[in-house]
Amino acid sequence: MFAADRASAGLGMRLEQVGDGTAVVSMTVLPSMVNGHRIAHGGYVFMLADSAFACACNSRGEVTVAAGADISFVAQVREGDVLVATAAERVSFGRNGIYDVTVRRGDEIVAEFRGRSRAVGRRGVPDGGGPGSGGGPDAGAGPGAAPG
Repeated sequence: MFAADRASAGLGMRLEQVGDGTAVVSMTVLPSMVNGHRIAHGGYVFMLADSAFACACNSRGEVTVAAGADISFVAQVREGDVLVATAAERVSFGRNGIYDVTVRRGDEIVAEFRGRSRAVGRRGVPDGGGPGSGGGPDAGAGPGAAPG
């Protein structure tokens, strides 16, 4: 999934590790990611965490999208910082899951993210078609869809 994720690749994200319900994604904060306060725009930190979340919740081969997510920013991030997002499944129930992602700069936690996922079908096996349903050319696309 990550190999086809042009949004994450375009920001220089690197998939460092993926396992059963887990993933680690890293990114260096580029000059273009810095806002008027000379700190990283929170949307980029969110996107890094969201990409790690997407890799973790899609790690078992089931097409899974974001049902919702929130983030708490706990430290400022600056140009040149190397961020590492570590995602892990906390619980799954039916077609739903809850994942936590910790974003670090070295040993310092800079953000905590919680994502809620929804499995929509197996890769290559549509479950009804249409955007976000796991079938058709726009499978997994649409508002709130995890990168995929």
